[in-house]
Amino acid sequence: MKVQCELCPKMCLIEQSQSGDCRVRINIDGVLRTVVYGYLCSANIDPVEKKPLFHFLPGTAIFSVATVGCNLHCKNCQNWEISQANPEESEAFFCPPEKLVALAKQRNCPSLAYTYTEPLVYYEYTYDTSKLAREAGIRNVLVTAGYINEEPWRRLLKYVDAITLDLKGITEEFYRDICSATLKPVQNALVVAKSCGVEVEVSNLVIPTLNDKPEEIRELVRWVRANLGRETPLHFLGFIPRYKMLRLPPTSLETLETARNIAMEEGLEYVYIGNVSSKQGQNTYCPGCKKLLIERSGYTILQNRLKDGRCPDCGKEIYGVWK
Repeated sequence: MKVQCELCPKMCLIEQSQSGDCRVRINIDGVLRTVVYGYLCSANIDPVEKKPLFHFLPGTAIFSVATVGCNLHCKNCQNWEISQANPEESEAFFCPPEKLVALAKQRNCPSLAYTYTEPLVYYEYTYDTSKLAREAGIRNVLVTAGYINEEPWRRLLKYVDAITLDLKGITEEFYRDICSATLKPVQNALVVAKSCGVEVEVSNLVIPTLNDKPEEIRELVRWVRANLGRETPLHFLGFIPRYKMLRLPPTSLETLETARNIAMEEGLEYVYIGNVSSKQGQNTYCPGCKKLLIERSGYTILQNRLKDGRCPDCGKEIYGVWK
């Protein structure tokens, strides 16, 4: 008996004993089951800035976890060893939701991140843990590609405090050829998350020759401004050759600075550069008086001048979650 998965736009119709495109949701005797629930392949304590999240509890530690699996197959994936692995091919340890929440409290982490692979394919674990964490006073963060249907997305967002969503490109062609996915559901996921009051930050990996043209950057920026608001932080990340894209060069600082300049020209208030060292591209400036608010070096906070989420010089409220 075939079973249809309704979690993501791929809507996989799965034969008995077979998995969907994500490899972790399997038809077992006519019932769709997740085979990675609670089985973590990665767990680390990271600085929250690494997600990247620059407007969410800066300078704090975030307990970060993943299971194997992803419903995208990006040719440039940085974590392909686990995102593209079959469950039986990866070492894992069992950590049910209540244990994970207890570990986060024990390590004094104010937030949990579901990250590294794709937290939406291990949806049930992400949902159950997020609900328990919320009850325990721990914040929940998703680092995601956002390829999910709207109904389960809205259900999960009730327990999510912040997301970093990777808007990989701004054309259907890019999503089809590089990611084995489509663009529109990702855009919808961003709009829905922002409308639900979740703190939203957007990342875009700038890949030489594939999505680095100034006109494409400008189109992406204009979409973010029009649909998510000019206050939404945007991170341009440098590409590092990995997986099936070993022959492309790393993204130059010049290309990333051009992207940042375009975004600021178009009116975005908080634009950042990541994966390479940038003198100004990692700092937060007040969009009102232009004064430096948060100075960063890599993932380290050198100074934070915010006062109750506002600029201390002009009093402008700064978008984000600060306490």
